[in-house]
Amino acid sequence: TIVMRADYWTTLDPAGPGRNSVRIQSKKKYTTHVLVLDTRHMPQGCATWPAFWTTLTDNWPANGEIDIIEGVNDVSPNQSALHTTSGCTMSATTMTQTGNLVSTDCNWEVNYNAGCGVQVDKSLSYGPGFNAAGGGWYAMERTSAHINIWFWSRNDPSVPAEVKNGSGAISPANWGAPYANYVNNSCDFNTHFGPENVIINLTLCGDWAGNEYIYPSTCPQTCVDHVNNDPAGFKDAYWDIASLRVYE
Repeated sequence: TIVMRADYWTTLDPAGPGRNSVRIQSKKKYTTHVLVLDTRHMPQGCATWPAFWTTLTDNWPANGEIDIIEGVNDVSPNQSALHTTSGCTMSATTMTQTGNLVSTDCNWEVNYNAGCGVQVDKSLSYGPGFNAAGGGWYAMERTSAHINIWFWSRNDPSVPAEVKNGSGAISPANWGAPYANYVNNSCDFNTHFGPENVIINLTLCGDWAGNEYIYPSTCPQTCVDHVNNDPAGFKDAYWDIASLRVYE
């Protein structure tokens, strides 16, 4: 178990660097593997930008990036995405998935680095709804042919027993259709993805959560002023992770 949270007690000097982000990163790098994250709570609140992802920060995005959990300002549902160099696209006609493909070009230089995003089709996948339900499980399987991502809320009766119980051996082929099924038809995974670290983090504001066109009008002040002036607003800005299992 790990709890990783933002400072929620300090009022900051507006001339200072801002409220610290928090991040944990694996020492080991992975290629083909399966990740299963059991999370009881993810950061929520205005200005929050939590993420669970894999990448290699050196020479980014030469080794690609796989975003499993990512969102801002409590806006649901969760949206997964791939970010790559040019020459990697997705098409809903070739993806066997339950989620909604919202952007098709994974190239980081296109569409403001939106990547090829897929939104979860289930409720309770992100933010306050996810937390109120007691969290749940996210799983990602990376092979040379596909990258699949699943989500099960805490009380979802369809969660596989081996996911729920943290089994030593797993069979993703028996888990049912993923909500995201990225395939290598128009994207050579062997050239666009390499060894990657696993990362869980919380950023505050930044170029997505803090974008003036995205930061909700229902949130207080500007994003930066809220972060500096309202420490109590970040009391729920924390990860409470029961386990992260890696299968190679």
